[in-house]
Amino acid sequence: MGTPRRAYESGHKPKCLVLVDDTIECDRAVYYAGRWAVRSSGRVVMLRVIETGDLNQQWLGVADIMRAEAEEAANAAIDRCAGRAYAVAAIAPERVIREGDPTTHILDLIENDTEICMLVLAASTGAEGPGPVITLLAKSAGTFPIPLTIIPGSLGDDDIDALS
Repeated sequence: MGTPRRAYESGHKPKCLVLVDDTIECDRAVYYAGRWAVRSSGRVVMLRVIETGDLNQQWLGVADIMRAEAEEAANAAIDRCAGRAYAVAAIAPERVIREGDPTTHILDLIENDTEICMLVLAASTGAEGPGPVITLLAKSAGTFPIPLTIIPGSLGDDDIDALS
């Protein structure tokens, strides 16, 4: 079943995990997470995963430059989302940047931080479906170690305020 959660035990604070990406909908997940943190006296962990598929196939010098650029872009994305979370809830989220497969890192982070009690994702409103991570995680939703909260990308701030 995984590592027992300790989010609500004495001396701990609940955290929600938000996957930061470059989609428009990501703001919906960040907004919801910020509102949730205020209501639950919790914290937010923002995860950005740099996909390394191309980096492993390049010459060493080129791969290093590409990795540095990807890390700079990841920090900029988290800065943007952290600024939004601060504007919504006056919180400074924890920041995590990893390289590789998003699903692997989501599960690893949940396993190693027993205060994470919810994963918040935003669903795309496009015809191509809710997004690759949601599609992949939905297949394992019945055995996922914590609740998944999927925010429809079409919800506005007022709608999310009413739900959180």
